[in-house]
Amino acid sequence: MPRRLPTIRLRVIAASTIVLVGLALAACAPEPSESPSANPESPPATPPKQDAPVFQPDGSADDNLPIFAAITDRVWATEERASGRAYVDALVEAGFDRTAMQVTPDLTTVGNPVESLQFSVRWGEDKCLVGQVGPSTGEPVTTVLDQLAEGRCLVGNTRPIDW
Repeated sequence: MPRRLPTIRLRVIAASTIVLVGLALAACAPEPSESPSANPESPPATPPKQDAPVFQPDGSADDNLPIFAAITDRVWATEERASGRAYVDALVEAGFDRTAMQVTPDLTTVGNPVESLQFSVRWGEDKCLVGQVGPSTGEPVTTVLDQLAEGRCLVGNTRPIDW
């Protein structure tokens, strides 16, 4: 009858074998080479810069949605996030037509900030770029929608853009 080794002794032998095999494999691995970013004389690798969206006056509403969204996000990130004028002014600065815009009031009828602010740019004969921001929206929302009757983009009361 063969003699049985105690369980603890078997575990020690197994663990030792695993360690020795691991060391042997590590010794066979190639030495790490110095990466360019670790070399102080070479500039650090930077991710490729993505092109910022640009206004396309001859493009479609869909073509201009990226710039409309970028402007909306930029204004939302400022202290002027609750000001309809800030969105209108930023859009005009980018090249959008002020006379094609609509914006809802910043304040409720009792003078409190609105829960949702909407603004739009009529595009061509049938489309609108529409943005919505505010506490009830969370993050800014931008989209392209069909125009409503009489070339309007927003439903309900809007305020004059007379500045």
